Amino acid sequence: MVQLTIHATLCFIIHANRVLLLKKNPGLFGAGKWNAPGGKLQPKETAEHCATREVYEETGLEVQQLRKIGTLVFFKYNKRENPDWIAHVFLTKQFHGTIKESKEGILQWYPIDQPPLDEMWEDDRYWYNHAIEGRSFRGDFYFRGDFEKLVDHKIELLGPA
Repeated sequence: MVQLTIHATLCFIIHANRVLLLKKNPGLFGAGKWNAPGGKLQPKETAEHCATREVYEETGLEVQQLRKIGTLVFFKYNKRENPDWIAHVFLTKQFHGTIKESKEGILQWYPIDQPPLDEMWEDDRYWYNHAIEGRSFRGDFYFRGDFEKLVDHKIELLGPA
């Protein structure tokens, strides 16, 4: 049986040299980890629409002028074909609204140069700076087990900031 790839989004929201991150609640995928707001694409939904919808659901903010800056491709059980997840990474500095907590987790602004990398996904340390600096990139990440331990990765820069 061929497993279908899950498509998802992440959206980094930047304001006053800070980035808004969300720490996932227990029981959710990524529980206890900080990450940008985002989530799974719904059927027939574009990545940009998904990012906009997920940011609103998770933060209460309405984002505009999203710029796609990266693609993350994830493989579990250290396999090299048929990715388990593909995440489309967006960046924006344009938003309005008031931050509201959601069932997804807690929100916090961090200085963009001081993210809580020790409490984020292991792969983030390899691509976070590219994303924040607006450099276009693609990252392939290979994990042991069910995303338990990163065992290999490849980052390709696709263009300048």
